[in-house]
Amino acid sequence: MAITKSLYGTLNEKDVNTYIIENKNGTQAHLIEKGATLDKLLIKDKNGMLTDILIGHDTLDGHVNRSDYQGVVVGQYANRIKDGKFSIDGTEYNVTLNEKGITSLHGGGEYSSAVWNTEILSDNAVKFTYFSPDGTEGFPGNVNVSVTYTLNDNDELELLYNAVSDKKTVINLTNHAYFNLNGTGSGDILNHILQINADRFTPIDEISIPTGELTPVVGTPFDFTQEKNIGRDIDEEHTQLKNGLGYDHNFCIANYDGTLKTAAIAKADKSGIVMTVKTDLPGIQLYTGNFFDGSIPGKNGIPMTKRCAFCLETQVFPDSPNHPEWPSCIYDAGETYSARTVFAFSK
Repeated sequence: MAITKSLYGTLNEKDVNTYIIENKNGTQAHLIEKGATLDKLLIKDKNGMLTDILIGHDTLDGHVNRSDYQGVVVGQYANRIKDGKFSIDGTEYNVTLNEKGITSLHGGGEYSSAVWNTEILSDNAVKFTYFSPDGTEGFPGNVNVSVTYTLNDNDELELLYNAVSDKKTVINLTNHAYFNLNGTGSGDILNHILQINADRFTPIDEISIPTGELTPVVGTPFDFTQEKNIGRDIDEEHTQLKNGLGYDHNFCIANYDGTLKTAAIAKADKSGIVMTVKTDLPGIQLYTGNFFDGSIPGKNGIPMTKRCAFCLETQVFPDSPNHPEWPSCIYDAGETYSARTVFAFSK
């Protein structure tokens, strides 16, 4: 195992470094300090060729000015909060409305825009830390956050999240990696095979806010309990698919109990790469790149086109601050938020 560090670029006169963790198999995780970003993930395909399976950017300028959250850590609250409003113990908080001026998305982009501090913990682990002052983007509490990436020789990339606030607050962190297991620039992901360990999902309205229902997937295009091609049902005449322009929905992980469980398994149709996602969180967001339109260049200058990648974002449910009946996202002052997600690769 080995970690190498080099300068990736500068932002606001501050150096932004990249860290590459490489294991004995040649698998590489490239991490950059801006957004604690998982920038590249190189895995050997069925022919033994190293393949970058992440859609994103080649430069810091791309990450800063053309990003759609590719590979970043998002928070303080990942996903959406309706009207940017929630209450804790009778106090209403109004957070940044950064999506069409009506919705709070990914905590206003705070964590993903920041340059994080970094510590190399060992020859296979890098820890990113960030401090969010009380009131930033409207969220209560001075919050200390860390994300540790660990790559082992079994081709398992673990993300360990921790956060502590000095005020009661909401916390929901995830990584927003966009995957194409055939390799970046290889076309759409509709023939990837996907299975999701979820018997319910959270329907959304026309502006992607959960309706409050937990709807069974059986008999709907959202049934991934048995593996199927991502594209098999994606264009069906279904209100939820129209609302999301495809899949952009939270799935409720079956038998959630706070322990590490397999949430999803994705298989590439060309490269032979298999990705298993495990998490101790209650939800996972499937997003199928529905809003890419080819206008933004990605790696190697290749345009990012509709459905050229998919996301599997582990999380608590969207808009959970306004749904106390759902798994809690509220943490007392001094209480530690901790979450674990593992991306495991095989062929």
